[in-house]
Amino acid sequence: MLADEQVEAFVRDGFVKLEESVPRAVADEARELLWKRIGLPPGDPSRWTEPVVWTSDLDAQGPFLHFARSERLNAALDAVAGVGGWRPRGALGNIPVRFPHLPAADDCGWHIDLNTMLPDGQWTVSREPQTMLILTLLSEVGIDDAPTRIRVGSQRDTWAALGPAPMSHLDAGPLLDAASAARPVAYATGRPGDVYLCHPLTVHAAQPHRGDVPRFMAQTPVFLSAPLTPGGPSPLARALRDT
Repeated sequence: MLADEQVEAFVRDGFVKLEESVPRAVADEARELLWKRIGLPPGDPSRWTEPVVWTSDLDAQGPFLHFARSERLNAALDAVAGVGGWRPRGALGNIPVRFPHLPAADDCGWHIDLNTMLPDGQWTVSREPQTMLILTLLSEVGIDDAPTRIRVGSQRDTWAALGPAPMSHLDAGPLLDAASAARPVAYATGRPGDVYLCHPLTVHAAQPHRGDVPRFMAQTPVFLSAPLTPGGPSPLARALRDT
């Protein structure tokens, strides 16, 4: 559940943190399963040779199902997207695992996620998105642990910068970087089980891991019931027009 002031923070900033969407023990169990899935030992840094290893939870089960069906998260989604304004998921989706003390990966540019499916099934970027983004922390994430960087309030810059036609991810990135460059930066830090609800037009970026313990975080697109426009009453819509 989000308090009224948290909802208004989402409208203003383009994101809000929900602490303990599930108990920490659930996140710890999920992380143990992901270690097995990626086939790397948690206690042997000599085997950590890539800055990012991607895995996923495409078939939710066990602790992952608890995340997808979290009553706290579902209530928070109702608060920002409106009751009936989003579609329940059964999985967390893509999960990048970032490893420390390695050269930066080439995925640290400022961007918004692919948010619109075209009739041919291709995904693109548009200012009338069909999804919003949930970041789920599955490990401790401090300021040195590659927390996602978020440009505060940048959803309005994106709306102004994008034209009516969808754009490719590669073309949109530099445009949105320039449009939101003056915005202050926040960091998605927290504990296992915390989540960040992000407006689909909020500009964000990965960064290198300068800590010591690998960072596990899911990037979940939640489908909206209808493409987002600024005319509606939901906090998602108000975030595009309210200051």
